[in-house]
Amino acid sequence: MISERIGTWVRHYMLHVGGWFAAVGITPNMATLIGLLLNGVVAVIIGFGHPVIGGILLLVASAFDMVDGAIARATGAVSKFGGFFDSTIDRYSEIVVYIGLMAWLNTTDDAHLGAILTLVSATGALMISYARARAEAIGYKASVGLVARPERVVLLALCLIIRQPLWALWILAVLTHVTAIWRIVHVYRLASVDESA
Repeated sequence: MISERIGTWVRHYMLHVGGWFAAVGITPNMATLIGLLLNGVVAVIIGFGHPVIGGILLLVASAFDMVDGAIARATGAVSKFGGFFDSTIDRYSEIVVYIGLMAWLNTTDDAHLGAILTLVSATGALMISYARARAEAIGYKASVGLVARPERVVLLALCLIIRQPLWALWILAVLTHVTAIWRIVHVYRLASVDESA
């Protein structure tokens, strides 16, 4: 994935940002909750029919999602619960934006199609994360596929900015499920090799 390649480079520079937030007293878990709050604000703005502003702020809110990990690494406060809490709240952050998007689309001529595509896209996003979590629980890495969260956020934000959210939803409705199935196949292959050894 694109985000996997860029991730190492971004994390290096985010250490400085994490150090600054830590210096003003913000803990990793506080940053996680602030990220959820920011995504909630984005959802409300989109829900009230301001997709351009919502799209811009979605990029800002999603960038803030990296802050909690940066604070944890900068302060040596990385913990199992922190990783679990971050991943779980990230799912809520993503879903709340979809709820805001559905609320707005329900006021447009695309209400029916928009609701279906939003539900299918949100379900696919959750299945991507679930497949990875289950793979890691049995000892495999499963970061393969096309649309991890950073790609999903950027695509949706850009389409909101140009007021074409259905473009993003059509793409996400397909590629999230392609990615989830890709991860299933990937883990199947890894498990088959292990079991035949």
